[in-house]
Amino acid sequence: MITGVKPEKLDYYKQLHAKPWPQVISKIKECNIQNYSIYLQKLDEQYFLFSYFEYTGNDFQKDMSKMAADTVTQRWWRETDPCQLPLKEALEKHKIWTEMDELFHAD
Repeated sequence: MITGVKPEKLDYYKQLHAKPWPQVISKIKECNIQNYSIYLQKLDEQYFLFSYFEYTGNDFQKDMSKMAADTVTQRWWRETDPCQLPLKEALEKHKIWTEMDELFHAD
């Protein structure tokens, strides 16, 4: 997935992710997400975040609903969401992150 990040919020976003809240990490694992990474890249004058994770569950929507209902995760998102700058496609869907199509994967 991809989203932008506000330059003036970049340092704060990095600080949050340098020491993520343990309850957030636990909830991610509980919702069958593993190998979750977020990458930062500056293209021209804009910063972008690229995320990657592997889902190992059987019902992605159910697990994402469980994560979204978690009060600690909601607090985390209240910290991270204002740092992000969604792409037009995400804004139209009232989302932060835009999903990307996988073109290649090798084990």
